[in-house]
Amino acid sequence: MTANNRRTALSVLAVSTLSFTVCFMVWMMFGVIGIPIKKQLGLTATQFGLLTATPVLTGSLVRVPLGMWTDRFGGRIVLFVCMLLCVLPIFMMSYATEYWRFLVLGLFVGLAGGSFSVGTPYVARWFPKSQQGFAMGVFGAGNSGAAVNKFVAPAIVVAAGWTMVPKVYAAIMLGTALLFWFGSSH
Repeated sequence: MTANNRRTALSVLAVSTLSFTVCFMVWMMFGVIGIPIKKQLGLTATQFGLLTATPVLTGSLVRVPLGMWTDRFGGRIVLFVCMLLCVLPIFMMSYATEYWRFLVLGLFVGLAGGSFSVGTPYVARWFPKSQQGFAMGVFGAGNSGAAVNKFVAPAIVVAAGWTMVPKVYAAIMLGTALLFWFGSSH
């Protein structure tokens, strides 16, 4: 691997890992904001469970088609579009007032959870077989976005209320998508 190729590979790894972290942070958002939403809407335990499970279910189910699109079109464009498609539903969550709207928006936010099946093959192709374990380990650390959410979202809720979390997360997702696009390569 030449020095130039190594720099490109490390850049791809860095922005992909950041993107994966943000996607996981967004994907787990209901774990925090679901609590005040449950109180606001007077949800039952079953309704709350469905609310928090909806993005997780979607993220799990879209991994196969996203992986197939990655094989066909490449990981860079698929991850970028996936992130962009999440921005508006994330933002709109701040304005949802009915349970069914949260569920519908949660379905779209779940796309962020499918990012794993896009980023893994995208990152792997930039590294020789002898370094793919390292690259996948670094990329996989993006799962920490779920933990990041547990620190960031409660701080936002305390400072500005739960409706600010989706607004901030939408801005973070958009900024990260742009950083990914300009920091990655095809």
